[in-house]
Amino acid sequence: MNISTLNIKRLAFGIAICAAIFSSCKKSDNPNNLPDVDPSAYEGKVDGYNSSDEIYPKNLVAYWSFDGTKNELKSSSAPTSSSNDSFIPGGVKGQALSLKEGYVYYGKQFDAVKTAALKSFTISEWVQILNNGSKKTMLFQIARPGMFNGSFDFILETNANPASNTDYIQIHPYFTTIGGGRQDNINNFGATNLSPKIGANKWVHLLITYDGASGVFDIWANTVKVGNYPNRGTGTSLFNSFEPSEIIMGANYNLIPGKTVSTDTSFGAMTGSIDEVRIYNTVLPQAYINALYNLGLAGK
Repeated sequence: MNISTLNIKRLAFGIAICAAIFSSCKKSDNPNNLPDVDPSAYEGKVDGYNSSDEIYPKNLVAYWSFDGTKNELKSSSAPTSSSNDSFIPGGVKGQALSLKEGYVYYGKQFDAVKTAALKSFTISEWVQILNNGSKKTMLFQIARPGMFNGSFDFILETNANPASNTDYIQIHPYFTTIGGGRQDNINNFGATNLSPKIGANKWVHLLITYDGASGVFDIWANTVKVGNYPNRGTGTSLFNSFEPSEIIMGANYNLIPGKTVSTDTSFGAMTGSIDEVRIYNTVLPQAYINALYNLGLAGK
């Protein structure tokens, strides 16, 4: 069979066209023309971060690492007094603060918690603690000199259960309102009572968020919202950080010699450990709350 030169050229042209069509239909490995990524840039990162220090750094207004120092690191503020406290290894990052019926008291006005500076906030800390069946624990207080109740009281109702109960701890924060009243949230009295497991050697991440626009006051434990009553209202029900104020960890004024303000004996100085206390002047979105938790688990 004779095949003319013209037919050969036509056949070759057809094959070339088919090849071009096939090539154009092949699926691209990068259809959106994204830039190349160096995998080594993400090695060792958690949720895209190298350290907890990278979480909302511009909104971090107070920070206690307790890694060999009790100073608040943003303002370089040393405590006024402390009792039955020591540094221990095995913290979330480096060392942690251990209290044996102890406290740390900062008798100064922190700029970070002045009235105009703190409208919305996130307070984050890692805790090791047991129930005790007898006394409440003041984990953290923005205290008002001369007054029993602070502008913000981070209360753990360790009195509600015996030390043998490590499945549930009652978390009961309060804040003082613009109108002078009190608002609270609690992980109890609801349809579901959520709580992290606790223990003398078990780190738990507790975090409070407050939105000064909506009045929403949330409790988080190991990234889970556990509060039953977050909607605290607006107007005169909004949080107010009264001045002057001071900061106490592990106690209230009644437990500090020479500072007693009432006859209330429902609290005991804290026995447990604290690490990585952070105050932000904004509400952290949940993705960043998750990142703080995961970074803490990784010791970052």
